[in-house]
Amino acid sequence: MFHFFNKKKYLVDYLDGFVDIHNHILPGIDDGAKSVEESIALLKGFAEFGVTRFIATPHIMHNYYPNTPQTISASLDLLKNAMLQEKLKTISIEVAAEHMIDANFDFILEEGLAMPLKKDYLLLEMSYLQPPLNFQEAISNTASKRLFPILAHPERYTFLHQKTKKYAKYKQQGLLFQLNMLSLGDFYGKDVQKMALTLLDEGRIDFLASDVHNQTQLNAIKSIVFSNKMETQLLPVISNTIENFF
Repeated sequence: MFHFFNKKKYLVDYLDGFVDIHNHILPGIDDGAKSVEESIALLKGFAEFGVTRFIATPHIMHNYYPNTPQTISASLDLLKNAMLQEKLKTISIEVAAEHMIDANFDFILEEGLAMPLKKDYLLLEMSYLQPPLNFQEAISNTASKRLFPILAHPERYTFLHQKTKKYAKYKQQGLLFQLNMLSLGDFYGKDVQKMALTLLDEGRIDFLASDVHNQTQLNAIKSIVFSNKMETQLLPVISNTIENFF
């Protein structure tokens, strides 16, 4: 029997007023938006479904994206000037960073060059191939600075998929988990999608974010269908993200 009157629900239908805490919308600073024009197009695209508050998080990654508070602030200034010209008065952007746990991470932390979200949350990532040797030390050092470590997209570290007990261990150590919206579909592949849904089932996800880099990814987010089960599991995560970062 065909259910002609069953209207599909989409993730973006639940994001009005959302605060996007992980994205790469600043222009020309990492592998995200390449120009001010691309940044503006992304902002306008988000605004279409009610997302107008952002914490931009460009990569700080030794030897690849060696950003600093100065380079990130300069990119933000460029974007804000363009926003004024485009009369995007309802859009709010703050800056932080996505910090790679690499050989330079502890130096950045000790020198006060880390860029937390809302003063006391630090967004962290690691290699998709293997955990860094200094992972445990990095987490301990982050906590010693009175910062709450947030692990970006834990579902995407495929080396953990066969070691799922690691997720529980990370949570016990105080790590917060931020899920990527795109992981709810199959943008990164079925294995990542499966792990994203598993972590939701287990109640391990604390925050949601787009991690958007370009228009292709934003279009993919718009196509993610919201199941009834996902609605039950994800709405509290959406609310928690807004409450902590608005």
